[in-house]
Amino acid sequence: MTGPAAVLIGMPGAGKTTVGLALADLLGVPFRDTDDDVARLAGRPTPDVLRERGEAAFRLLEHQAVVAALAGHTGVLSLGGGAVLHADTRVRLAGCRVVHLWAGLDTLAQRIGDDDSRPLLEGDPRHRLARLTRTRLPLYRQLAAVSVCAEHRAPREIAEEIAAALATAT
Repeated sequence: MTGPAAVLIGMPGAGKTTVGLALADLLGVPFRDTDDDVARLAGRPTPDVLRERGEAAFRLLEHQAVVAALAGHTGVLSLGGGAVLHADTRVRLAGCRVVHLWAGLDTLAQRIGDDDSRPLLEGDPRHRLARLTRTRLPLYRQLAAVSVCAEHRAPREIAEEIAAALATAT
């Protein structure tokens, strides 16, 4: 199997970046977050891209970032929560070691809080998270080879569970 050592997907606040960094450290591989790639492509922070250019333009940049990362990154890759909405992204994830990090709505809402760096959740983050979950959860479940609860545990512990699950899944 080629491509990233692991691709983390999940809702905003699930811990993809935090756990991804711990997993990369554990595996001794580099970490990459496609949200950072989008910011580099746009020359602006991702919240600014969403606010100034809109979600459709953001999703196009995000897809470009995902395609490049899947083709050229061999470490741990974290995708933005909505990256799975693009049909071509879902096709490209086939055959990858996809890990769905999940947490309950209460945990996600608590982690997000009133974070103004997440324009898609502004206003009523809990309500918006619930709506996004209804759309995205079936896609996460469809794509994931491994699904891991990311609640009430240390990132390293979650990373260890992922590493063990990936070792037995390959």
